[in-house]
Amino acid sequence: METEEEMGATRGIAILGGTGFIGLHLTRRLLRLPDVHITLVDNLSRGKLDAEVEALLASNSSVQFVEADLTDRSAVEGLGSGFDEVYLLAGMVGVRITQEAPDRVAFVNAMIVLNVLEWLKAVPSTRLVYASTSEAYAGAIGLGGHFHVPTDEDVLVAIDDVRNPRSTYAASKILGECAVMAHHQVHGLHAAVVRYHNVYGPRMGYEHVIPELSVRLLQGNDPCDVYGWDQTRAFCYVDDAVEGTMAVMAADQAAGEIFHIGTDLETPIAELAGALCRVAGVAPALGQLPAPPGSVARRCPDISKARRVLDYAPTVNLEQGLQATFAWYKAAYHADGTESR
Repeated sequence: METEEEMGATRGIAILGGTGFIGLHLTRRLLRLPDVHITLVDNLSRGKLDAEVEALLASNSSVQFVEADLTDRSAVEGLGSGFDEVYLLAGMVGVRITQEAPDRVAFVNAMIVLNVLEWLKAVPSTRLVYASTSEAYAGAIGLGGHFHVPTDEDVLVAIDDVRNPRSTYAASKILGECAVMAHHQVHGLHAAVVRYHNVYGPRMGYEHVIPELSVRLLQGNDPCDVYGWDQTRAFCYVDDAVEGTMAVMAADQAAGEIFHIGTDLETPIAELAGALCRVAGVAPALGQLPAPPGSVARRCPDISKARRVLDYAPTVNLEQGLQATFAWYKAAYHADGTESR
C-alpha cells in the first residue's frame, strides 16, 4: 500500500467493493478528476476480475487493486491510512442470495461496516460514504400514515417480519446506517449515508428487472414474461447515481446525514417493458405476471433534500439509460444464448 508521501499531493480514495457495478462506474468518473489515486478493494466473490476491470487497471496507473476480505478485521486494518475518502459499497445483495443464504448476508454485511468503522477510528480525517438501500424502509409500507410515495429520508425504517429471509439484507443495512451515525456522533467521523433507489446500467448483473427482461428479449421470447407488471419503480441510471454519491462525499454539510439517491420519476413496470421493447426493436406479446412474494408495490424516492443540499439533478432520462444498458447486454450476450459475465 502506498503512503501519502508516495502519493504526493494526490487525493487517496478507497472504493470498497470497487470491482462491482457501481464501483467500476464510480472509478471511471473519479478518474476524470485531477490528482486522484484510487484503490479498488474487493474479495472477488464473483471468482475473478472481469475484462473491464482488468482493462482499467492495465491502462491507468492511478488505480490499483487489493484483494481483501472485509469481514476480516486484520485485512481491513491492513489497508493502511493513506486515504482521504472511503466509499463503502461492499456487501451481499440480491433476492436469490438472501433466500439461499440469509445467515451469510447478515454476517457479511454487518461485519464489513463494523470493521470499516473501527478501522477509520485511527484515521479521523477520512471521509466516509456508506451505501445503503431503499430496502431499509420497505417494512414501513404497512404502517399507514408513516409511509408516503415519493418517500423522503425521514421515513421510518422497519422490518416487517424477522423470520423472512429477505429481511436479513434490510436489517443489515439498517444496522450499518445506525453504526455509521453513531461513529459520526461519538468519534467525529465525517460520514454520510446514501440510499440507492433502483440504480441500473451496463454491467449491473443479471438478477434485476432490466437485465432479466433484456435477456428475454435477446432470446426472442414471445410472449415475453414481465414480472410485477402492475408495480412501479423510479429507475436511476448509474451515471446519475455516481454524481449523487460524489456530491455527498464532497459536501461538508453532508456529514451525519442520509440522502435518497435516485430519480423522482415513478415508472410503471408495464411502461418500462414497452420502452425496453422499443429500444430492442422488437414487439413481442408481453406476459403480465405478478411480482415475487414480498416485493414492494410502489417505490419512488423524494430527492428534494439532495436537490437542496447537494444541487443534485439527474440528467439521464429512461430511454437514454435503457439504450446504453441494452447495448451493453446485447454485446455481452452470446449467439448461443449464454451471457458473458
